Amino acid sequence: MIVITAPTGQIGGQLLARLLADDESLRVIVRDAARLPAEVRERVEIVEGSHRDPDVVAKAFDGADAVFWLVPPNPRSESPEAVYVDFSRAACEAFTAQGVARVVGVSALGRGTAVAARAGHVTATLALDDLIASTGVAYRALTLPSFMDNLLRQVEPIRDHGVFASPVSGDLRAPICSTGDIAAVAAGLLRDGTWSGVEEVPVLGPEDLSHDDMARIMSEVLGRPIRFQRTPDEEFRARLVGAGMSATMAQSLLDMMRAKVAGLDNGVLRTPLSSSPTSFRRWCEDVLRPAVLA
Repeated sequence: MIVITAPTGQIGGQLLARLLADDESLRVIVRDAARLPAEVRERVEIVEGSHRDPDVVAKAFDGADAVFWLVPPNPRSESPEAVYVDFSRAACEAFTAQGVARVVGVSALGRGTAVAARAGHVTATLALDDLIASTGVAYRALTLPSFMDNLLRQVEPIRDHGVFASPVSGDLRAPICSTGDIAAVAAGLLRDGTWSGVEEVPVLGPEDLSHDDMARIMSEVLGRPIRFQRTPDEEFRARLVGAGMSATMAQSLLDMMRAKVAGLDNGVLRTPLSSSPTSFRRWCEDVLRPAVLA
């Protein structure tokens, strides 16, 4: 039995589809079962509620062999530690109480770098990894760079103005990965009942790219000029707060982006094992172009 949290999200939804295709025994935790397609509801066990709730995770983890753990965003939280660590405390107790054998979690790159302790969201994510590891459960932390799919939040300016933006410099090269590749790695680990201990599993994509590189590739795929524009730090933070994010969480995101500029995502050497297959060009062809043309 495999338990999937956040099954309607970007990563969880693709993971769910992969495991259903393999006819795995699945249980999902979801706030509203109606958000799942009818054909999915017929094939999985459903526990409704928040996976922060002790009763919900106790029920969901009963008899489970493996759990996919993903903390949902909470932009209005008072702190990133509350979002990641405090949210997960009940689950960590349930991993032990219910005898869960293995957990696969969504995490971030940066452990061991000089900026890991001041990287906002990432610092809190690494603290969550430590909390899960402290339970004694076998754990694989998927340590991830920025996602290609985050660009889907900027489809309108890309389509209407030929521009996308970020508070990092345009020439900074770093790994970037697709959520589809993350789901594929997670599925392989959840199906495999042989691993033990605690390890990080980087998912780095096939190449390091700068935002200027990405603009060039997007221009070629979309057949129109696309340029990158750096957003000043204060403007970035003000936009987040203006959109409803708490000042603390906005600062945490800015701290994370500043840490990326300082090398947060560049501390892991790409190897055949950590390199995932989907190139940015392929992702633009398969995902971004249809979204822009829709």
